[in-house]
Amino acid sequence: MPNRKRKPSYLLHRPTDQARVRIGGRDHYLGKYGSPESRERYDDLIAEWFAKGDVSNYRLTVDDLAILFLERAESYYRKDGEPTSEVYSIRLALRPLLAMFGPTRVRDFGPRKLKVVRQFLIDAGHCRTNFNRLADRIKRMFRWGVENEHVPAAVHTALTAVAGLRAGRSEARESEPVTPVEEGTVSDTLPHLTQAVAAMVRLQLLTGARPGEVCAMRPGDITLQTDGVWCYRPASHKTQHRGRERRIYIGSEGQAVLRPFLNRDPEAFCFSPAESEAERNAQRKLDRQTPITPSQAQRKPKSNRKRPPKARYTKDSYRRAVVRACQKAGVPSWSPNRLRHSRATIIRERYGIEAAQTVLGHTDPKTTQIYAERDFMLAARIMKEIG
Repeated sequence: MPNRKRKPSYLLHRPTDQARVRIGGRDHYLGKYGSPESRERYDDLIAEWFAKGDVSNYRLTVDDLAILFLERAESYYRKDGEPTSEVYSIRLALRPLLAMFGPTRVRDFGPRKLKVVRQFLIDAGHCRTNFNRLADRIKRMFRWGVENEHVPAAVHTALTAVAGLRAGRSEARESEPVTPVEEGTVSDTLPHLTQAVAAMVRLQLLTGARPGEVCAMRPGDITLQTDGVWCYRPASHKTQHRGRERRIYIGSEGQAVLRPFLNRDPEAFCFSPAESEAERNAQRKLDRQTPITPSQAQRKPKSNRKRPPKARYTKDSYRRAVVRACQKAGVPSWSPNRLRHSRATIIRERYGIEAAQTVLGHTDPKTTQIYAERDFMLAARIMKEIG
């Protein structure tokens, strides 16, 4: 197996406070360490180093290809100036691949090696659908390598012959389906949430919005329609990169939930973690059994005790807040994305699959079917009447 080729590091030359990189035994000085100009010069030299003599003969290793592909992913998969979760998913997919076949030449990687990675993931407990997504990202890296002449076209063609695992036809476990959350469970959880998070839950349950869309809601993104229905246009959403517009309509019940959170700057987020933190602190003071002594009141808080709350909730912090409330309420834990499933089921049952597709913002009716729980009682009633 060939020696692993590592990417030359961006280094500090302490005597001159310059950045340097050593390529082929020669030091290249890049300018002031940490400056944008030195970083740009470093990127140019690395690109030349990767391309020089390696591309034409496909002498890059899988490690080399992963470095190039990740650099591309970090600049391509971005939203609002930040890398999306796809970058993390790509890193997760490449981790077992690089651990087993990092030093392998790209021209020598084929279906058998991909199947070895597949078996490792199955043995590690990954579900079938998760492996299929990870395998697709690995194939995507090799496809990108072909596009940029880093990988022979025959390698990617061979990898596409490795079909995804089918349900019931592999030893991989099946994932548990995401089902709607019961209305009683949500009702029991709400009293243990802060006002902001409780409003997010109610609003999501009424509109079928995605958790991230509720987290990013701002007064300036909401307009009043002539028919009295509010329209929320998220500045950023899941299908934005496909050129699609996302509109979330809010009826009278949702307006009543949202109205107290609109009295702020149009560009500020409606639901603030800082406000939730202040609410929790106030409640702690009310619940405190013993009075605060003068010495405690004058004590300065530790500066490094807690990080300041962020400007907005994220999908993860929103989910954690709900899970904590579930624990306090003594009910089974549920995540906010299940509220979307709940709304999908109701809309589809009352208005049909096309209506649910429009409200939820799906491009494919099959996706709506996944979100909407099958109404077997409805099917039984229909067959009782016509069967």
